[in-house]
Amino acid sequence: MKRLITIVLVSAVLLLNYSCSGNKTVDTVTKTESNNIRNYLVQAAHDITGHSGKDINSATEWASIRPERHSELIEMLSLQDMPVDGEKPPLNVRVTGTIQRDGYRIEKLYYESLPGLYVPANLYIPDDIKERVPAIIYVCGHSHTQKVHYQTHPAKFARLGFVCLIVETIQYGEVRGEHWGCYARGWFNWYSRGYTPAGVEVWNAIRGLDLLSERPEVDSQNMGATGISGGGAISWFLAAADSRVKAAAPVCGASTLEAQILTRTIDGHCDCMTHINTFQSDFRDIGALIAPRALLIGQSDRDGLNKVESVRQIADDLKGLYELHGVPENLMYIETPGGHSYHEKSRSGIFSFFMKHLMGKNVSPEEAGDIDQSPGSLLSEEELKVYIDGPPPDDRTTTIQDSFVTLAVAPEISTESERIDQRNKVNDFLRARSFGAFPDTPPPFDSARVFRTLDRARHGSEIYSFVPEDGWRLKVDLRWRNNPSEKNPLMIVLKNSNENRYDSEGFISGLDNEWNIAYLEVRGVGEFGWDPNLQWHVRRASAWTGRTLASMQVWDLLRCIDFCRTLPGVDAESIGIAARQDLGVVALYAALLDGKCKTLILKNPPPTQDVASSPDGRGAAFEILNCLRVTDVYQLPALLAPTEITFIGEMPGSYKWSTDLLNKLGIKSITRIDDL
Repeated sequence: MKRLITIVLVSAVLLLNYSCSGNKTVDTVTKTESNNIRNYLVQAAHDITGHSGKDINSATEWASIRPERHSELIEMLSLQDMPVDGEKPPLNVRVTGTIQRDGYRIEKLYYESLPGLYVPANLYIPDDIKERVPAIIYVCGHSHTQKVHYQTHPAKFARLGFVCLIVETIQYGEVRGEHWGCYARGWFNWYSRGYTPAGVEVWNAIRGLDLLSERPEVDSQNMGATGISGGGAISWFLAAADSRVKAAAPVCGASTLEAQILTRTIDGHCDCMTHINTFQSDFRDIGALIAPRALLIGQSDRDGLNKVESVRQIADDLKGLYELHGVPENLMYIETPGGHSYHEKSRSGIFSFFMKHLMGKNVSPEEAGDIDQSPGSLLSEEELKVYIDGPPPDDRTTTIQDSFVTLAVAPEISTESERIDQRNKVNDFLRARSFGAFPDTPPPFDSARVFRTLDRARHGSEIYSFVPEDGWRLKVDLRWRNNPSEKNPLMIVLKNSNENRYDSEGFISGLDNEWNIAYLEVRGVGEFGWDPNLQWHVRRASAWTGRTLASMQVWDLLRCIDFCRTLPGVDAESIGIAARQDLGVVALYAALLDGKCKTLILKNPPPTQDVASSPDGRGAAFEILNCLRVTDVYQLPALLAPTEITFIGEMPGSYKWSTDLLNKLGIKSITRIDDL
């Protein structure tokens, strides 16, 4: 019996090798690619963490590249439209009340960081200031009561002689804005907008530094920043973005990207905890922008949101950088027992740290002491309330996500040269800011013919596998309606998620016989999909690594097009794409980036990418990082000409912009039909 099984297996292998005409067998091919989205994202995060800051070999070399890295961070924090280094609008500070305490007073105030964007805050000022003193900006974490919950920290700073401004976030406090767009609202279009709520928080904190600098009590040359959790992350970003922060002490606010994706702690993190990772950076890169200024990293050893080993890794890596600067003493790491929280050791260490680096006083943590949490020292929410009669009527806090990033408007185009210029502009932007995570030099296709038959089409059918990107092996199913020894046009049909069997075949069945047909399942579809329950995680984790599901699918399609061009039966100049629903976005972007597609067939494409999704992350996922800063899907048909585009059924009204523009220029490349 064993001998019979052996003969059968050997015969099967010989048959497979024969059918593949010398290409690799299925077994050999599939062992090298996992086709697992989690493995892929973990590897992407591993690569980013592994390369983070590794190109810094000397302080001099870093000085030459630092301006570019700083500019990239400003953009990844959605601050490219803010006057970070320019003239800022007036703060229009309003003091709504004052509370006198033992040794200090509290001014209840709000300021206008942008026209109509108000920031409630409490300013703690020591009594009997004889000369300007150092100042601290305290950035709140995700506590519902914000400045009330964290009041013991600015009170302690004031008792130590610091002026301290504690600012509320837009997520909680007196006015409830939004940090949880992607996390809980289904606003994955934030990624297409290039918007992170971290940008608003950093901007509000920058304006907080402006406020402190204008105060007569403050020594603006000695300002620091600190906070925990979300406030810890913003403390990292603020110090990296604004060099006026002479010392920073973030607590439980960072871990490596690799750890976040590997352990899935990302799933518990608010959207404000990271930047739009356009340029694939990690927190070591953020720390590099802070160096050589003083930095204390506080971390608890059983934090449910930050793997402590990864924070140690960040601190160890930054230690080498601080040594390059010749100031290793400017970097401190304090680890404390417990979960996601402060500890007496971290608090007293922070107070000692700021006294040294902002006051020039060597005071031990024990001497600096801890916060006063006795009931008699605490003020109520009502006592610390800033908006006595409610926020200003024009306050934009609850809607700032809709206007913080400037989105591209449909351009005014009057000539063919202007249309070409716009196409080139969009193409260059997308390659740098939407698809920058993909390799400049793709891996070999390493293709294999895994199946062939004389059925399914007049001249038979073949299924090839190929590698679009390391970690993935996809298949393309070619139906030869014409002799494969002769070059003929090829239509690549994108299959949809959850489509019924033969839906794609029915969709394209009326195509002219001159076209051969290929069916493609991109990542996230069919054989290359995953449990729908994982989709929410995939969409967030992808963005944190500088890509999106749609950009991966565009990449898969581009690679499929290039692979098909190598086949002897394909006319390389006559390749088309057919797509329905959300895959229409993939088809349009791929055609634009490819630049050589002959035709597109579209049915029910989305009218815009600036729309919300289901809060659970399921369903269509056509966000592409930053794309709305330069274009929207409805504008692409006008840029694709002379590529012929056929809409089946009703064309979304937004696409009229493209048809009107092409008609004005005398270009007839878009048609609409009821069916093929």
